[in-house]
This record gives sequence, C-alpha cells and structure tokens, in this order.
Amino acid sequence: MHFAFLCKDKPGSLQVRLDTRPEHLAYLNALNADGKLGFAGPFLGDDGKPTGSLVVVKAETIEDARRIAADDPYAKAGLFADVEVKAWNWVFNNPEA
Repeated sequence: MHFAFLCKDKPGSLQVRLDTRPEHLAYLNALNADGKLGFAGPFLGDDGKPTGSLVVVKAETIEDARRIAADDPYAKAGLFADVEVKAWNWVFNNPEA
C-alpha cells in the first residue's frame, strides 16, 4: 500500500532544511534501495524556496508509514510544523501498474 507524507516546514526553518539535507537524501536513497520509496520532493513557495515536502512510500500499515516519516532526518531535526500521513492510491502513471 502507498502512503503520502504531506510535510509543512516551520516558518523560518530554511537553514535547518539546508543543514539536514545530506542526511535526508541518504535516508531517501536507503528507502529507495529497499524498494519502499515511490517518489519525493519539496513544495516550493512563491520565491522558489522549499516550504515542505511530499514523500510517497510503500508500507504494510499506516503505523509502518508513520514510523518511516518519523525516522526521516528532517522530522528528527524538527523541520516540520506538521506531517500528515495518508493512505494513497497511485492510479495514473504508476510504473508498477
């Protein structure tokens, strides 16, 4: 099952994002290598700077997905004001369909 993480950065936290980015990318690369990452990327503000993240993962349960979200270095660094984890159905352009 797929789960989407809708992550909103705390205001004024761009430096936390920049400082933590290498660890975050390593985490996503590990998820990808394990076949758990669907796709990921930042939301951008009008100024083109990141304001949050969208991450889609494969997990057995929502609890597993929440654990994956909580283990993200961005989450551990306190970057996010809010993280919503939702079950998601990949209908169009799903490479596995």
